[in-house]
Amino acid sequence: MQELRSNWVLYLMFVPVAAYFIIFAYIPMAGIVMAFESYTHQGGMFFSEWVGFDNFHYFFASGKAWLVTRNTIIYNVMFLGSYTAFSILAAVFLSEITRKSFKKLSQTLMFLPYFISWVTVSAFVYNFLNYEYGIVNKILHHLGMNALDIYSNTSYWYFLLPFLYVWKWVGYGSILYLAAIVGIDQEIYEAATIDGASRVQKISRITLPLLKPTMVILILLGLGRIMRGEFDMFYQLIGNNGLLMDATDIIDTLAFRSLMGSADFGMASSVGVYQSILTLIIILAANWLVRKYDRDQALF
Repeated sequence: MQELRSNWVLYLMFVPVAAYFIIFAYIPMAGIVMAFESYTHQGGMFFSEWVGFDNFHYFFASGKAWLVTRNTIIYNVMFLGSYTAFSILAAVFLSEITRKSFKKLSQTLMFLPYFISWVTVSAFVYNFLNYEYGIVNKILHHLGMNALDIYSNTSYWYFLLPFLYVWKWVGYGSILYLAAIVGIDQEIYEAATIDGASRVQKISRITLPLLKPTMVILILLGLGRIMRGEFDMFYQLIGNNGLLMDATDIIDTLAFRSLMGSADFGMASSVGVYQSILTLIIILAANWLVRKYDRDQALF
């Protein structure tokens, strides 16, 4: 009670956050029971027929488990790596810009894609890359080159999806790292200038090493989502394109199709439980490795 009285403002600020997680994270956990049932509308969540691990057996026997797990991990590793690298690069470049008007303009233009929905992005991408009347293929045709059938060839998407992900999120990520750069003691840079350090040396010897704690925390938080793909991105850009399914199908899209296509609530719930367990294992393993390397930089 003494703690509450002395820090009541902080606890009051925490109430909306606590309410959000209770309503949208903890209460829905009761739905896990559906993964072990043959769900029917008559029986509902708690009175449908109990089938044990049959839904999990069907999920693994279908041959989709390894495919979607592999695709989810591959894409999220590419997303996390490229997002981190380009966010740090953009933050360093922004911090080195001295002209305030140009700095604000650059930051605004980089942050703008963050507010554009994937529905809008998918429309732009389709009109740019469509085989018959896309802008890119029109230009290639006028140059006497062969058109690119991007929506029938899986190899293009291993580059295109990470590119679009970075394009949309790099502005947001750069703000996080730029805030960390602003917090670095300027006297360190002044001492380096007196010692004759160049701008590149200041970046490599001061900025980047001091960004490591922030980078480790953000990567650990990113690993917590490594089994949760960008559903809206994949669904809007790929949809139900069967030609690209094997290379772009992730756990989230499989669960969505199981739910919407066949109304198989048990299958969709079992996929979600499988996804959550893998996520828990990955974040615990990653945090353990960080603790072994540097205990102070671990999340817990």
